[in-house]
Amino acid sequence: MQQRILSEIWIYPVKSLGGIRLSTAKVMEKGLQYDRRWMLIDESGQFMTQRAYPRMSLFALRQTSDSFWIAYGDDELELLSDGPHSGEAVNANIWGDTVDVAEESVKSSLWFSERLGVSCRLVSFPEENPRPIDPQYRLASESVSLADGYPVLVIGKSSLVDLNARLDTPVPMNRFRPNLVFTGGEPYEEDTWKEFLVGANRFAAVKPCARCVLTTVDQATGEKGREPLLTLSRYRRQGDKINFGENVIPIDYHEIHEGDEITLF
Repeated sequence: MQQRILSEIWIYPVKSLGGIRLSTAKVMEKGLQYDRRWMLIDESGQFMTQRAYPRMSLFALRQTSDSFWIAYGDDELELLSDGPHSGEAVNANIWGDTVDVAEESVKSSLWFSERLGVSCRLVSFPEENPRPIDPQYRLASESVSLADGYPVLVIGKSSLVDLNARLDTPVPMNRFRPNLVFTGGEPYEEDTWKEFLVGANRFAAVKPCARCVLTTVDQATGEKGREPLLTLSRYRRQGDKINFGENVIPIDYHEIHEGDEITLF
């Protein structure tokens, strides 16, 4: 039996901006701590992503003890990990959900607006504010962060290796923006997982992750292409969805660590 090991942990504090690799992460109901707790919204309150604004991939993030630093070229903006927020409370729309968020600050909103060339606001999603998971898939009454629909996304490295063997030009894992990457196991076996342990933390796999054009954005250049979505559509289509990776819900709320063993039930 192949041993499965958690090899990478990633968070994306601001939805659709760059990710941060961690050696340790705290698991919370809405997902890993700080993962997708902020996002950009347009003037109508609609959430913004690389689907429509591929240049969002060019914002890189790094973490310090109490802040995130967001870099765009040589410019940097500090984002305090735990507030306070100086902007107003607003409603925002994300995938048909209306959520109560708070503008981080007028300064941060202006900074993003100038660099993206579109009027937008940086907003945060307080931990106590609800956003229920789709009742068809939730375990109890869990909420999710500003992720597309589920708290955590897991992908096996062997799945990416298999995909890249089918591509003329291989793509890195960052095209798929997972939270948890593991080694060991067969390609796409995460599709079949039910309940599993990462170290001492239980998770439940609930739904394959349907992929979109965001996977075609080169995270280093912000340029769109056709791959890997075109190739995935030829062998990973289920109905009207093209799946890669598995959406999961935390059952426990402990820390997880790179190098933790993954145990399947």
